[in-house]
Amino acid sequence: MFCPKCATQNVEGAKFCRSCGANISLIPHALSGQLPIAPANEAIERAFRRKRRKEPSLAEGSRLLMMGIAFVVVSILIGKYSPGGWSWWYWMLIPAATFLGRGISDLIRARQAGAFGAAQRSPQVQAPNPIQIPSPRSTSELMPPAPSVTEGTTRHLNAEPPPRHFDSVENQKPS
Repeated sequence: MFCPKCATQNVEGAKFCRSCGANISLIPHALSGQLPIAPANEAIERAFRRKRRKEPSLAEGSRLLMMGIAFVVVSILIGKYSPGGWSWWYWMLIPAATFLGRGISDLIRARQAGAFGAAQRSPQVQAPNPIQIPSPRSTSELMPPAPSVTEGTTRHLNAEPPPRHFDSVENQKPS
């Protein structure tokens, strides 16, 4: 069995690569096409369900907006008329802000999705007239590339003069 990370051959049944330490315990299962499926964790499933938002609707956005306004009104009434309410009325503004924000965002998303009707939709962008599109250049018009900065600076080995050999003093002829 070979490691997919570093291509080192490992002993059959090894859990980790002996060279790079990668987890190779699932390689035999992957090669046979029988990967074990991990059981779904309920907390992860709940988080994914929560992340998936429903389609925006005007009714849901209006309901959340009205609940936010109701929380604001109740928090003001508690702060003003309830004994001791002046010390904690502002805590009611947390759910009020949550409902107001989600309600407004649902209304905006519903409007962008076209829930208010086709009359308020923006016009579709039309394709340009084929006459206005420039024709592609033919390959015969290709321009040569710009010269390189290093062009003309390379010395070729065969262009060098042949090496000079110096004879020893004994072999030189007197002139």
